[in-house]
Amino acid sequence: MTVLAVDLGGTKVAAALVQPDGTVVEASRHRAPTGPDATTAELEVAIAGVVRDALAVADGRVLGVGLAAAGPVDETAGTTSPINLEALHGFPLRDLVADAAGGLDVEFRRDGVAIVLGEHWLGAARGHDDALGMVVSTGIGGGFVVGGRALVGNAGHIGQIEVSGYTGSESLGRTTMLESVASGPHTVEWARSQGFTGETGEELGAAYRAGDAVAVTAVRRCADAVGQGIGSAVALVPVSVVVLGGGFTRVADDFVDQVQTTVAAHPLPYVAAARVVPAGLGGDAPLVGAAALVYRRDRLP
Repeated sequence: MTVLAVDLGGTKVAAALVQPDGTVVEASRHRAPTGPDATTAELEVAIAGVVRDALAVADGRVLGVGLAAAGPVDETAGTTSPINLEALHGFPLRDLVADAAGGLDVEFRRDGVAIVLGEHWLGAARGHDDALGMVVSTGIGGGFVVGGRALVGNAGHIGQIEVSGYTGSESLGRTTMLESVASGPHTVEWARSQGFTGETGEELGAAYRAGDAVAVTAVRRCADAVGQGIGSAVALVPVSVVVLGGGFTRVADDFVDQVQTTVAAHPLPYVAAARVVPAGLGGDAPLVGAAALVYRRDRLP
């Protein structure tokens, strides 16, 4: 018995079979690039292809499909309009995946919802009734579990809230959004504007570890902005734990600690008390989270 997990993001679409204990079936892993330059037709082929390829190795009952996608999403219509994939704006993603999966039932939610649900199921938010899950990567996103249930729809678009004291490159036409300031690419871009000569987050991390002044400032700037965003979100939706994941959180060994320092300085005691912890599911978080949409359907409204 397995669930087909499908995760659509700004740089790739991935699919795999996931067992009831959260283990990903290695032989079923498939992925294809997406990206802002891909056409609608190319993306359709990529999405349908990874779905069919992952299902091809199924040797038992498949309970259904957990489908997670970058948002905004319309769960009723089954459509998505990813910020970083203009070719899929208003695209009927659920129908495409259902067809490619041979008519299996599809549980479709935004990726931030899936990730926090996965962390609540098997990861660092396990045992917490109120949690915020957050990803800092190419973009910034998140989702909430409140009272033991996920907030669905578009609740949790934390990358699109405003932060103070910083400006960055435009995201959705705004330079003061958290994603504009603190996403991986925008942090590297800011560092380059200050004289950093590298081009990737990995290079920025290496420079940070070597004590490069610009890299240190860039990472601290990013962590402070993320902490500000968390503080604002938790002021509105109180949680006991914030699970922080995504590739850019590994830019520095103490990145999560730096974020915690900013959150702990918040003037509202219940915000300052929130613990910021590293994500527990690692690189499989998107797929395990997508599978959780089926396995933990009882945690959805």
